[in-house]
Amino acid sequence: MSSNHGAPADNMVIKKPLIPKGPPVYYYIMMTLAWIVFVCTLPFSLFACIKIVHEYKRMVVFRLGRIKGNGTMGPGVVMILPCVDEHHMIDLRTMSYDVPSQEMLTKDSVTVSVDAAVYYRTSDPVATINCIADAHLSTKMLAQTALRNVLGTRTLSEIMCERESIAQQAQVVLDEGTDPWGIKVERVEVKDIRLPRELCRVLAAEAEASREADAKIVSAAGELNASVALKCAADRFKNSPAAIQLRYLQTLNRISTSQNHTIILPVPMEIIKRYMKRVKQA
Repeated sequence: MSSNHGAPADNMVIKKPLIPKGPPVYYYIMMTLAWIVFVCTLPFSLFACIKIVHEYKRMVVFRLGRIKGNGTMGPGVVMILPCVDEHHMIDLRTMSYDVPSQEMLTKDSVTVSVDAAVYYRTSDPVATINCIADAHLSTKMLAQTALRNVLGTRTLSEIMCERESIAQQAQVVLDEGTDPWGIKVERVEVKDIRLPRELCRVLAAEAEASREADAKIVSAAGELNASVALKCAADRFKNSPAAIQLRYLQTLNRISTSQNHTIILPVPMEIIKRYMKRVKQA
């Protein structure tokens, strides 16, 4: 029988006892000094150490460089200690930002100027403080870049006709970029789109030419219908001399009631032919 007593001891794992890590010694020293300062300066220290956090705000407290508690404190009364606590107040209300007008190049190489507005709020105060130096300024700069990138993938006709779709796409792109910063982009609105003057004149001329073409088509269709109606009337009057005579009398009546100084009397062709024959015979 084989025995394992001679196996090498390299495979043996020696477990070391875990030593719980607690706050270092200087932590207790600094906290003790802070409480001593707080007690010695009473009641004046109350005005500096007691903070009121409104319902629409949250406070992030750093104690000796580390976040205190669960991250955010408030609303209500929050107490901080002198020399060891550093606090930051974060507003949770929705904020608006007007994206300044900037010239952008569309997909079909047309330069347009676009004005937009961005509505956003802070959703994670801890990330807003820890992950970026200035979340609001970075959000504004990213909004300009996101809007430029979205418009660069659209043609001029799409930009003019699909404002809501462009705004939604810009919101999605901007929200994905600001999510690690604790910023929630609620909506993006495209306020105004301005075209160059030369392009405006070209588009106006194109629209006018299109309207003139439509008017000519309508006029041609009307003339065609009128000619068809005249042909039908001529076919009916061809075999009805009485109808022709009645139409002749109606025309004379209409001319007599007008205020014209010149009166035109239509003469039937039969009378003219008879007159011409008599002239030739004479």
